[in-house]
Amino acid sequence: MKVVGFITEYNPFHFGHKFHLEEAKKLTNSTHSIAAMSSSFVQRGEPSLVDKWTKAKIAIENGVDLVIELPFIYSVQSAELFAYGGVNILNSLGIVDYLAFGSETGQIEPLKKIVTVLNKEPIIYKEIFKKYLNLGLSFSEARSLSLSSYFTDNQYNYSELLKQSNNILAIEYMKALERLNSSIQPIAIKRQGNDYKDENITTTIASATAIRKRIQEDGLESIKDYVPNETFLELEGFYNRYNHFNYLENYNEIFQYILRTSTKENMLEIMDMENGLENRVLDKGSLSSDINIIIDSIQTRRYPKTRIQRIFIHLLNDLYGYTIKEIYKKSPSYVRILGSNEKGLELINRIKESSNVPIITKFADSKYIEDIYVKKMLKAEEKATNLFFLGLSPKKPLVNMDFLISPYIKTK
Repeated sequence: MKVVGFITEYNPFHFGHKFHLEEAKKLTNSTHSIAAMSSSFVQRGEPSLVDKWTKAKIAIENGVDLVIELPFIYSVQSAELFAYGGVNILNSLGIVDYLAFGSETGQIEPLKKIVTVLNKEPIIYKEIFKKYLNLGLSFSEARSLSLSSYFTDNQYNYSELLKQSNNILAIEYMKALERLNSSIQPIAIKRQGNDYKDENITTTIASATAIRKRIQEDGLESIKDYVPNETFLELEGFYNRYNHFNYLENYNEIFQYILRTSTKENMLEIMDMENGLENRVLDKGSLSSDINIIIDSIQTRRYPKTRIQRIFIHLLNDLYGYTIKEIYKKSPSYVRILGSNEKGLELINRIKESSNVPIITKFADSKYIEDIYVKKMLKAEEKATNLFFLGLSPKKPLVNMDFLISPYIKTK
């Protein structure tokens, strides 16, 4: 048995994901695949288009063998924390041979060089980085320019490489593997089609961002040619049940309440917030009842839009910085099964033999877990799930769905 792992969002699963999955299996000669997938909210600070069980079913129908939960605590974080959370979970299983990820470069070597510098932080690099931060640049911009200045060879275009979203995540995955002293081998697969941030569809391999935008503006039928049939059918079924998908603006009224009742002191405790930014958030909060307009007015070069969106999701979920730091320090892990086929069931049996990590198939059984940090993660997950469905159906919100929905199991 050879196992290839992925850290994913599948929001939604599209042809680029299909290519990535099949190419990874081919390159690694893997017999089994496992995806740690974001649950109710995603890394860029938005609710997932559909619930995590629907996403898991779509992934299984498209060829993934086992889908496990990337907990909310990990999924709505900076690239560094998002990557560490996902790698930590896959590493804890004791069965994953490869971690396959997309990258714009498709080459491991330049990524390795960058990872070495970031993990060792030479004095010269730290001085350059501090200089750029003092100029008011965002963390990612300062890091990109610092690394470009640090490397004197012209073998790779480091500046361009570090501007690209998938490369940035790839670097963070490799940093996490090194930090955990993991035996998992990184595999970089060149990204196909549109860029991750592209909002327009110009090829059949469109970005998830463009697909979500097209659905919102032109309806579900408009993306039928840009996702696998299995994806479209499940999205169609979801829409028929709920009459719409989940978007950030579904929480407009809740965000208005939060902005009108939060204090500066409370704001400063929220994850991703920093001194001074809380004033900007509160000041701009009265400009509009539309959260997207508010976020656009808050963002600056130093505070990118995705960071501001994550802050609002943290506000929504009462996710405090000290809670995150405490959990990351302990690096607890659990395996929550969201979907599986028959080969996935084989993986679950292997995990039971290779790891002591708690395995959850029924959420009610999580009450028997003794680790207090895992309990905190599960409590945050339960709250995030309830808030997901509150945004999806505010007039008749579904509650306690973690306890009511079972994993999707596909049998022949």
